[in-house]
Amino acid sequence: MKMPLLALSLAAALSGAEAADQGCPRLLDLEVRRLADDETERLCDVYRGKVILVVNTASKCGFTPQYDGLEELYGRYKDRGFVVLGFPSNDFMGQEPGTEKEIAEFCRLTYSVEFPMFEKVHVKKGQAHPLFEGLVEAGAAYPKWNFYKYLIDAEGRLVDYYASVTPPTSRKIVDTIERLL
Repeated sequence: MKMPLLALSLAAALSGAEAADQGCPRLLDLEVRRLADDETERLCDVYRGKVILVVNTASKCGFTPQYDGLEELYGRYKDRGFVVLGFPSNDFMGQEPGTEKEIAEFCRLTYSVEFPMFEKVHVKKGQAHPLFEGLVEAGAAYPKWNFYKYLIDAEGRLVDYYASVTPPTSRKIVDTIERLL
């Protein structure tokens, strides 16, 4: 017996809503390890529903002072559902040579970083961490240097990405974050 078209549409809509409630956005369906820690977390479980700025960082780069702007954004918007996720990388001229413990201490002591920092990763094409591969698959470019920034909306979709020369507190980034919140 055939189901009426309206009943089929309702059933499809309900199963789609249930899948959306239980599913994890592809970009966030990853386990990552906290910096200098054995603890891992599934990005979806912790950051789903938040506006996210993913950044590949380095401690010995001309853009390293951007940690201040990243921390400023995090402090200003974290209570409204925004988070910065830092991923140190040594892929560009060896500008992140330290151990994860050294990186964590540098970030905390030099820039008072409180936003979540994760394991040291590769971000270049051919060896990139799955998060950065996913960002590229979603339409972004691989980082060409340290402090590339990738903005993800609360539904887990890539919204935009910004080169190293774009400061975290630029009007372009701040306006987009405020619109998404």
